[in-house]
Amino acid sequence: MNTPQEFGTLLAGLRALAASGFANGGGALATLTQTRGSTFRRAGARMLVCGDGTVVRGLSGGCPEADIISRAKDVIAAGDARIVRYDRESGLDALLELGCGGELEVLIEPLVQPRDIAFIEAASSTLAARRSGVLATVFRRDGAVMLPKPRRMLIDEGRILVNDFGAGLISGVLADLALERTPSSPTIEPFQHGGNQYDVLLEALIPPYALTIVGSNSAALALARYATILGWDLTLVDDRDDRAMPGEVPLAARRIAARPEQIRDRLEFDSRSFAVVMTHNIGRDIDYLRALADAPLAYLGALGSRKRVAQLFAGSGLDAERLHAPAGLDLGTETPEEIALAIAAEILAVTSGRASQPLSRTDGPIHR
Repeated sequence: MNTPQEFGTLLAGLRALAASGFANGGGALATLTQTRGSTFRRAGARMLVCGDGTVVRGLSGGCPEADIISRAKDVIAAGDARIVRYDRESGLDALLELGCGGELEVLIEPLVQPRDIAFIEAASSTLAARRSGVLATVFRRDGAVMLPKPRRMLIDEGRILVNDFGAGLISGVLADLALERTPSSPTIEPFQHGGNQYDVLLEALIPPYALTIVGSNSAALALARYATILGWDLTLVDDRDDRAMPGEVPLAARRIAARPEQIRDRLEFDSRSFAVVMTHNIGRDIDYLRALADAPLAYLGALGSRKRVAQLFAGSGLDAERLHAPAGLDLGTETPEEIALAIAAEILAVTSGRASQPLSRTDGPIHR
C-alpha cells in the first residue's frame, strides 16, 4: 500500500470520485506491481487518475508518469484493465528515469462504481483500528491481465472483509496463500486453480506509526507538524487541562490531559508507537519517563542538555538502550523547528535500522 502520509490523500481522492458519482467516465487506479533496479517507488504504490484529468499521488517521479497517466485515460475510456511494463523487452525502456536503469510493471484498472474502491475503504478501517491484515490482488491469469479488472481479497486479522470470489474453492486457496506467504514488502506469488495459473500481489496492511508528545511548547508543536506530514497518528499530552499550545495544533492531532500516573490508562501503545517527553519540567519529565518505562514503544525520547539528561537517566532508572536522550540526531539544531526535525529524523533512523549517515558515504540501497 501507499505510505501512511500518502494513503490519506489517495483515500480522499477516491472518496471524492465516488461522491461525484464516478463522473466523466470514472477513474483509473494505477498500481506498481513489480520493480527492478533503481526506481523512485516500490511495488504497492498507487496513483489515481480521474476522468476529468485530476491526478492524486505519483508513481515514478520521472518520464514514465506522463505515459502512465495517458494510458490510464485509455483505460477509463475502454473500461478494461491493462498491464504496462517499462523495460527493454517491452520497448518502453526509453521512458524510464534517465540514468536510473530501473524497470517497472504497472497495473491500471478502471473505477466506475463504489464496489471498485471497497477494498480501499476496508483497508482504511483496518488501519484506523490499528489492526494488521493482508490485501491480495489477483491481477493476471495464464499470463494475461484479468478482465475487466482485477479481483481482491482483504483479510483483517483472520477475518475476510472483502472477497471478490464469493464462497468458491478459489477463495480458500487464496486465503491460505495470503495468510501463509504475506511478506513484509509487497510481492507477487503464483498459484494454480481449476487448471489456470494466477498471479496475486500480496501486500501486508500495517498500522501507521503513532507518536505521543508529552508537553505544550513550541518544539512539541513543531514535532507535531512533522508527525502529521509523515502520516503518523498523533497524540498531544499535557498534565493540565488549561495549558494552551503556543500555536495552531494540527487538525489530525488528538489532545488529552493526563498526569504521569494516568497516561498508561488513557493511551494504548504498541510496537509501532513512539513517545517523546518534553515538558521542560525536570520532575514531570522524570515522572512521565517512569510511567512509560515498560510501555511497548519502538522509540522513547526526551529533551535536555547533557546535565539535564544525566538527571533524567538517574531519576527514571532508564538506560541508553531504552531512552534516547538528548533526543534527536546531531544536526546542529537551535530553533524549535530544527530540534523537531532532528527528533523526527532520529525516529526514522531507529525504526528503519539505518545508521543515520550521509547517503554520499553509503553504497547500499537508498529506499527500503
